Amino acid sequence: MSRTVQCILLNEEKPGLDRPPYPGDLGRRIFEQVSQEAWRQWLAHQTMLINEYRLVPIEPKDRAFLEQEMEKFFFGDGSEPPQAFVPK
Repeated sequence: MSRTVQCILLNEEKPGLDRPPYPGDLGRRIFEQVSQEAWRQWLAHQTMLINEYRLVPIEPKDRAFLEQEMEKFFFGDGSEPPQAFVPK
């Protein structure tokens, strides 16, 4: 039986992640409060941010930016796409 969480993003009971997807306190909070479905939504949003802002995830400043956006996406007011972004 898979574990479920009350997903903070989708506001419903959903299957949870198998393990923390990120290190530290943020990863623990995501593991405890974010569903698999919401995590997939973040991965798509993160990919868009990386592409639109031309981020290099191994660069410390880019990783810090992505971590801030992840925090906003799940636990804040949401992470916004760049102003010039036009979805397909």
